[in-house]
Order: sequence, then structure tokens, then C-alpha cells
Amino acid sequence: MTRKTLLSVGFILALGILPPIFYWTGNAFWLDLATRLVILAIAATSLNLILGYGGMVSFGHAAYMGLGAYAVGIPAHHWLYGGLEAWGLATTSGLVQIPLAVAVTAIFALLTGAICLRTRGVYFIMITMAFAQMVYYLIVSIEEYGGDDGLVIDTRSELPGLDLDNPLQLFGLAWVSLVAAILIVRMVINSRFGMVIQGAKGNDERMRTLGFNTYVYRLVAYVISGAMAGYAGALLGNFTTFISPEMMDWSRSGELMFMVILGGVATTLGPVVGATVFIVLEEVLSDLTLYWHLPFGLLLIAVVLFGRGGLIGLLNGRDQ
Repeated sequence: MTRKTLLSVGFILALGILPPIFYWTGNAFWLDLATRLVILAIAATSLNLILGYGGMVSFGHAAYMGLGAYAVGIPAHHWLYGGLEAWGLATTSGLVQIPLAVAVTAIFALLTGAICLRTRGVYFIMITMAFAQMVYYLIVSIEEYGGDDGLVIDTRSELPGLDLDNPLQLFGLAWVSLVAAILIVRMVINSRFGMVIQGAKGNDERMRTLGFNTYVYRLVAYVISGAMAGYAGALLGNFTTFISPEMMDWSRSGELMFMVILGGVATTLGPVVGATVFIVLEEVLSDLTLYWHLPFGLLLIAVVLFGRGGLIGLLNGRDQ
């Protein structure tokens, strides 16, 4: 096992061990912060699949998180207040809500990706953001689900053997899900499928000349990424017990991109490191000043200018 792999494993283990220790010593705040961090790291990892390895700069990825969260909140809402019985979806069962979140976001990614991937460059960026904003304004217009005020999730998802009202168990589920997401992306990228995706990023015309239908490959990667972000959204809905259209605003997509770029695109651990630094700095700087976005922006500029490959690239350069 190489030193780089050992550092990666150590970082992930520390992320899973330290927050419960803080909780047991009376610092519950850090467990809550770590739970949010881990969930956003799952979403950032899913974005890294298409952004880092596939060269698809999606500016609407937060929409999948929002849809995943609403796939938890809407069935729970109807379970309490009626409706959707004929569809069997008025429920608080996580065995229904979470697969529903994954399925809805996968279908949305398939339908929108089939259109978005017909474009390239800035046009792809703009059309992904446009689809996300369409969903945003659709949710805002539905008063039954709170509109712009959002929707309270009165009952968290019920899963066999788990109590998501227990913060330790919720964190444990999120942490295990993050490890699974990292392994899935790593497996995909190291497969023949992943090699085609990376080859299309470098030279799409050459890959098509070799006989690969890169459009289909990229679309499948886009659907996988959207479904993973939807799963992260389902976890986020259970964590916050409150969802709103603001979760899928374009600025939230920008934050996910910030995490991936900050940590290092096309790296296994980059999105996790980026999410960790982002959340911790956000918490620290917001306590110091209302204008914490300014130092955040300066940090991103510094990383882009002087740290090619993000924070992971800086660490690798130092090792060399």
C-alpha cells in the first residue's frame, strides 16, 4: 500500500472516528457539522465523476440533491396529511423514499442529460443551470409543499435496524455511504467504461473514430452522477428535517463545484478534502465576519493560480 493510499485511508477513517468521539465528550455540534460535511462530500464526489473525469461542467447539480430531499419530504408529508395512497407513496419508509429519490433523480438526469450532452463548453454549463432553475421555480410554485417557505419533514425515514433520529446512527449511515460512493466512483473510473469517459474528455473525436459512442457513455455517467447526488439529497433531507427550493439554487451548485475544484478534480479524495475545508472554513469565517465569501473567493483564486490540482495537487507536489 503506497503512502498516498495510506493517507487517504487515514483521512477517511479520521472523518468517521473523530466526530463520534467529540459527541461522546459533549461536543454534539461537531457531529452535526461532520454529518452535513459527509453528505455534501457524497454530492461532491458524484459531481467529480462528470466534472473531473468526464469534463462535463454541470452548474445544476444541486437540483438533484433538492429532488432527492423532496422525494423524502413529499411522501412523509402525504403520510401525515393524506394523498398519494393510490400510488403507495404516502409513507415514511426509507425503503420506499430512498429508492424513490434515486429513481427520480436518475430519470431527471437521463431526460435532461440527453439534451444537455448535445452541447459543449459554456452552452453545456448554461443549459444545466437552466434545467436546475426550472425545477427550482416549479417547486417554488407548488404551495402545498410550502413553496418558497419550504417543507418540514416531521418524521425521518424509517430503516430496518436504524434510528435516524439518533445522530450517531445518522452520521454512521452517511459516513458508510460516503465510503461506498468513493469506491463506486473509483471502480467506475478504473473500468473500461471509465477509460472511455476519460478518453472522451481528452479527445472526443478520436474516441468516436475508434468506434465508441461517447454520447451514450457520457450520458450513462451523467445519470450515475445524478442518482448519487439524489441519494445525498435524501440523506440531507433526513439530516435537516427541512427542505426548500433554496437547496437547488444555482449558487448551491456553485458551492459543490467549489468543493471539487478546491480539493482537486479527477482525484479520489479531492471532493472529500474540498468539502471538509469548505465546511470548516465556512463555519470559522462566518463567526469572524459577515463578509466571509470574500476570503473564500480569494482562497479559490489562490488555489487555481498556485495549486494546480487543488489541495491534493499541492500535497502531492510537496511529497515529490
